Amino acid sequence: MKIQNKLFLFLFGFSLILVTVLVLLMQWSIGKGMIEYVVSKEIATLKPIVSKLAQVYEVDGNWHSMTDNHRKFRQLISQQLDGSEFESVQRKRPPENRLLSKTDKLPPHLQENRPPPHGKEKGNRPPDLKRRENRPPPPPKIESHYALLDIDRTLIVGNFMDTLEYVKTPVTVNNRVVGFFAISKRNELTQGYEVDFIEQQQHYLWLISLWVMGLVALVTFPLARHVVEPIKLITRGMHKLTQGDYKQSIHLKRKDELSQLSLDYNDLALTLAENESARKRWLANISHELRTPVAILRGELDAMLDKVRPLSLSNIESANDEVKHLQRLIDDLNLLTSADIGGMHYRKQHQDLVLLMQSEADKYHAYLADADITLTLELNAQEANIYVDINRLVQLFENIINNCIKYSAATELKISVTLDKLKDQQVIITFADNGVGVAEEHLSHLFEHLYRVEDSRNRKTGGSGLGLSICRHIVIAHQGKITAEQSSQGGLAIIIKLPIA
Repeated sequence: MKIQNKLFLFLFGFSLILVTVLVLLMQWSIGKGMIEYVVSKEIATLKPIVSKLAQVYEVDGNWHSMTDNHRKFRQLISQQLDGSEFESVQRKRPPENRLLSKTDKLPPHLQENRPPPHGKEKGNRPPDLKRRENRPPPPPKIESHYALLDIDRTLIVGNFMDTLEYVKTPVTVNNRVVGFFAISKRNELTQGYEVDFIEQQQHYLWLISLWVMGLVALVTFPLARHVVEPIKLITRGMHKLTQGDYKQSIHLKRKDELSQLSLDYNDLALTLAENESARKRWLANISHELRTPVAILRGELDAMLDKVRPLSLSNIESANDEVKHLQRLIDDLNLLTSADIGGMHYRKQHQDLVLLMQSEADKYHAYLADADITLTLELNAQEANIYVDINRLVQLFENIINNCIKYSAATELKISVTLDKLKDQQVIITFADNGVGVAEEHLSHLFEHLYRVEDSRNRKTGGSGLGLSICRHIVIAHQGKITAEQSSQGGLAIIIKLPIA
């Protein structure tokens, strides 16, 4: 199943469960509230009975006249409920659940067929019926129970069941509580406009829930599509990346994590494209660099074998120069490969860079003097303690100086050492010349393998392009950074930043 469908089903299902629970809770709340309302209304309707019971107690001084006098108690309640909405509830008694009193009458259609009591003539009542006619009628479970309790909450008359919850209204005489009039709380409603209201509200709630779920469906499907559509674009893009198509980008006009993901995807595609281009250029340059000396060497040897050129010492030295050049190229390639796989070993120790530059300055003066280049050493720090491999650091400096001698056409080289304590305590080493310099578009590629500014690939002016690549590996191995920029003197400036120990 697609993620869009999963997300839609999840949101819709969660909303369905939530709406159903809310409807059920609202139905329960409405029913409970309506029952509380009916109970409070019934208590208000029967409130005058409390005054009548107080008058009975005040006349008798006790509850003897009300004790087990269910007929009188029932008459008080019936008289009070006459004409109220609770009248039908009070009078609705199943015939099989009660005995008729003297005042009760059967319906007209049953009076003619009423059989005489067993063993007695018509009009005579059994003796036990006379004793039982005052018993309280057991009302149905859904109807209210009424009872009169004394001050100790002992039943005097009425129906009082321990399984029911009662609302007890105190009966007071001369500001003294002499008893309680108890009305049972209803558990449910069976008739009246309240029941109709509840049923109507339940019907409306379910209609509203159906309308809400329709609205949820209309909202969640576009929402799921809105969330998943960028993921689909990125998924298709990733598939193209696996197929080697790196020249693509995704633009999402959003302000969320997916927008950031699209930007990261574009950076990844660009990086892969650059790496692929560098890999192809690397292979092409290696094949060219290896093919050129081999072709020259083979041409000279073939010429001597074919006796086109004499087999002389000078011709053999020319061929030997090509072999040396090929050997240096192979050694540099091997060194770079070792650096890439972590095979270059470093033996680091604490060293004062200022003292090291001062000790190496005489050798650099000699190198540069042979190329008619003046060296200026500017030390802006008295001490710069660094943790380095001295041999690798000297190799780094010599590669930069040799690059300046061969390709810059400069007349002056300035080496400066400066401390930068504000940015993680670094020491900055700058090699700046006044030569021909390098165009801006080439500066960021100078440290790539076999990259040369001159397209002609002339070895005398263009070189193999491996020296600065080795420099970059040495600097990175010392947790430093090397960059190239335009020199203030008009040429090229190589800037090296190393951390202070």
